[in-house]
Amino acid sequence: MDIRAYLKEFGLSEKEIEVYLTLLKSGVQSVRRLAAATKINRSTTYDILKSLITQGLVSYQHREKHQYFIAEDPEKFAQVVAEKEREISSLREKLNHIVPELKSLYHRAGGKPTVRYYEGTRGLRTILTDVLESVYEKKEYLIYSTVEVRPFLRAAYPTFTQERVRRGIRVRVIAIGEGGQLKGLDERRWLSSHATGAPTYTIIYGIKVALISVSDAQEPFGVIIENESIATTQKFMFEWIWNQLRNPKS
Repeated sequence: MDIRAYLKEFGLSEKEIEVYLTLLKSGVQSVRRLAAATKINRSTTYDILKSLITQGLVSYQHREKHQYFIAEDPEKFAQVVAEKEREISSLREKLNHIVPELKSLYHRAGGKPTVRYYEGTRGLRTILTDVLESVYEKKEYLIYSTVEVRPFLRAAYPTFTQERVRRGIRVRVIAIGEGGQLKGLDERRWLSSHATGAPTYTIIYGIKVALISVSDAQEPFGVIIENESIATTQKFMFEWIWNQLRNPKS
């Protein structure tokens, strides 16, 4: 095991690692002796010791008007990691509160639609991930689902449905063509069980509309259009069709 490499991943510099390991092996040391053992000048050694003390990895004691330093028990690393985890958890909680507000400011910036283009399996996964991350207020989105595109979406993000359900996000689906099963927190209505020739898969979520299709070479691609007016129009059309399917006219 390369101890130095692990300590470097922990965030220690080369000189901090040298001083810490020397203290660990030799026990209590003065700055002078520690500087001589590590071949680092005394001023720099003292600065390194102050840094290690701040990180909780070194402590000191006074003897006859002189300071002596000693490495803390290596178990201290576990305590430091635990403290970092608590700090990250606290930061994540704060972000959960401010991200919706930041997003609302971002959405209001400018009036022109933003269009992003994606290709391939990785691009489709990016689109699907954006759906999960964007539906944070009203936890629901709408879909026009087509037979031709469904296999590509499953290949891009096999656990998407499980993740959607885990997050408590509902979806309403107007299916074009046969197939499609209920998986949880979803409703599905069929526009036509025999419809063909509609290879574009549409997702309406938040103020965004994603259009996903397949090229003649059977390569998936998609675009995300971000514009409140376009998304609102798409939602209106979806609701009208949805209600017609609920109460079909003879």
